[in-house]
Amino acid sequence: MPLKLEPPLDRPLPLWIVFPVIFIAVYLSHATLLRLPYYWDEAGYYIPAAYDFLRTGSLIPSTTLSNAHPPLPSLYLALWWKTSGFSPAVTRTAMCMVAALALLAVYGMALRLNGRASVAIWTTVLTGLYPVWFAQSTMAHADLFAAAGTLWALNFVLVPEPTRRQLWAGAGFFALAVLAKETAILIPLTLVPYEAWRAARGEAHQRLQRAQNAGVLLLPLLPLALWYAYHRARTGFIFGNPEYLRYNATSIFTPLRVLVAFAHRAVHLTVHMHLFVPVLCTIAAMLLDPRRDDDGDLRPRIPLPSQVKIYLLLLTNAVGFSLLGGALLTRYLLPMYPLVLLLAVSTFRRRVRYWQALCALSAVAFLLGIFINPPYRFAPEDNLAYRDVILLHQQAVRQIVLHAPDATVLTAWPASDELGKPEIGYIRKPVHTVTIDNFSAAALARAVAQPDSYSAALVFSTKYDPPRLPLHMGARYEASDEQYFGFHHDLSPTEIARMLGGKVTWHGERNGQWAAVLLFDRIRATPLQAYPK
Repeated sequence: MPLKLEPPLDRPLPLWIVFPVIFIAVYLSHATLLRLPYYWDEAGYYIPAAYDFLRTGSLIPSTTLSNAHPPLPSLYLALWWKTSGFSPAVTRTAMCMVAALALLAVYGMALRLNGRASVAIWTTVLTGLYPVWFAQSTMAHADLFAAAGTLWALNFVLVPEPTRRQLWAGAGFFALAVLAKETAILIPLTLVPYEAWRAARGEAHQRLQRAQNAGVLLLPLLPLALWYAYHRARTGFIFGNPEYLRYNATSIFTPLRVLVAFAHRAVHLTVHMHLFVPVLCTIAAMLLDPRRDDDGDLRPRIPLPSQVKIYLLLLTNAVGFSLLGGALLTRYLLPMYPLVLLLAVSTFRRRVRYWQALCALSAVAFLLGIFINPPYRFAPEDNLAYRDVILLHQQAVRQIVLHAPDATVLTAWPASDELGKPEIGYIRKPVHTVTIDNFSAAALARAVAQPDSYSAALVFSTKYDPPRLPLHMGARYEASDEQYFGFHHDLSPTEIARMLGGKVTWHGERNGQWAAVLLFDRIRATPLQAYPK
């Protein structure tokens, strides 16, 4: 009697074999990005904080304002720099390792919840290719650390009836996640009321056990509280400097702002960066009847209790990050994208005959999204647009060094850090700068009033805002973004030069973003830090 073999893709592989394959794939697919200098929040906070720890051993950064972010990313990066040297290539290789561990968690989670290796493989591949995830895989942001810890925790707690051992393992990984970024606490806090609700509905002998389960999920609050106590003892502030707290929490609690932010978050979880392809395919697949395997059994689905937990997490993260965070950055939702994709791939296999074709279609859509910008405004760090920004800024800084090395340069953040902090990777010797918020007419008016304080300018697009975007939501939508999320229109280099009385000596553009260098026929300016607001 011939032996009946399992389909190769549905034969689970041990995690120790899967991990090196994932790491090599992540490393090679990001090879051209490994030497890029640091970008945006990397340059503004995470690299300076880790570099301060490397130099001084202090968990509280001294070369940048403390935002009270927990210290795990700094500890991890400093360890790599201590053993392998301080350079962007080392940092980005270290982040590839974190990304690979997170994708290994995705593979394990899909295998636990669906039971088919083919579903786990496709979920992992699609997560790695999703443009937001792909871009973040080498960037030194705390969000990737938090996502890795969160996804490993979900491996244990998303199963329908987690054992006490699984809950303790999940709580341990949640603790690591919150020590990477404080907002990761939202995930276990979401699952606590679910466990409490199940305890209330269970039999008498189950209530105590489930109540204890809910208590275990509260344990990650302890290391977070200890960190905040330490931070307050060292700085006098619990949640970071007052300006950071105002921007990310206390100034954003208005009903209309929350509703607009929630609309953005709904788009991020269903449409953004071609995510609409697997989401729409999932909706269409749900109209079909479940299919049967060769043995006659219905193809498995994710257990309903696990689905309830997933949908609850998606909803509470969309709401939570509509209430918290001044910027609507998609990386805040990084652990949620694998959950959306797991639901999609599991549904494809359960209901569609040629289900892998839908996975391949989604993969192609994501690959295009990595390189092609969407027809609406977005953060450059959501795909390889951030590489365009870095290359433009490198060229602009090079022009300053070659043609105006002794100038005092008018610019905005993050170029002010790029010119002033050699460790970020753009420059070897600091250049004096004066800073304004952006290059809108209102911000430039302050520079017009003090023309003798600068002798050159490095100007650039601070937002992705090409002049002719196909999808434009109208003046009312733009006004709400300006009021609640800091949107503005940067003037063009020619307009800026005319307003400031300078000359554009270099101008570069890449895929809807630009940078320029202006020089002024003036006596060398007296260095200042920034204009008063």
